Amino acid sequence: MPEYLSPNVFILFRVFGATLLFWIIAIFNGIQPIERSDWGRLIACAAFGVAINQLFFFHGLNLSSSINSGIIMAMNPIMVVILSFLVLKEALNSWKIAGILSGSAGAVLLTLSSGVDASETFAGDVFLVVNSASYAVYLVLAKPMMKKYNPLSLITWIFTLGLVMVLVFPPTSSDLLATNFQRIPNAVWIKIVYVIVGVTFLTYLLTMYGLKHLSASVSSSYIYVQPVMVILFAYLLSFLGWSADYTASITLEKVAFMMLIFAGVYAVTKSSSGQT
Repeated sequence: MPEYLSPNVFILFRVFGATLLFWIIAIFNGIQPIERSDWGRLIACAAFGVAINQLFFFHGLNLSSSINSGIIMAMNPIMVVILSFLVLKEALNSWKIAGILSGSAGAVLLTLSSGVDASETFAGDVFLVVNSASYAVYLVLAKPMMKKYNPLSLITWIFTLGLVMVLVFPPTSSDLLATNFQRIPNAVWIKIVYVIVGVTFLTYLLTMYGLKHLSASVSSSYIYVQPVMVILFAYLLSFLGWSADYTASITLEKVAFMMLIFAGVYAVTKSSSGQT
């Protein structure tokens, strides 16, 4: 993106592919019908969790930088904590506040120390802020519905509605018609499949199962582990010869920031042990 696919077409691929996989599994496992009184909340989940979230993230990433996106995404758990307190009446305590601050500080410091790509595009950063806020709203809206519906049924309906919203977004159809699929190499198709299956289907499904057993604020705090995973996979993929060797850029300073992140996630999890 954008060499082979525009952001809109890439989003369509993600949402369509994941929706297809959700329905294949749901057909064999059974799917719960949604009560009429819950359709308004379900549509809002689809809008904030799929359509707005994906559109603003991909367009923001296309206009901004990896450093800015890493810093802005660190705002997500803070937004979730605030919304959970206001909407779900989740209790705030010193452990949770300290954990969120520790995790966000570690994520920002690790992101700043990990790259040289700075963005000069204000619009991209604004899009990423909207993306982060929309996903926070989605987590808070989806949590109460977990008491009535199983995760697979819920995420299947959410993505089905989200797919409709992406399809009716005007630039999607024109970008799709302008895409030259014949020039996309096999290596890029493999990456696209990975984004659909790993980054979209599995990620959203596992998040819903996590929300079944954890509060929205605890679920969102695990986003701080992402930069740590980047470092671990840099070593693994370099060892396997699947990527360039980036391990020389990993320093003791970055390891210290990783520990700050782990401490934050531990504190948030400890603060909500026993919550459902």
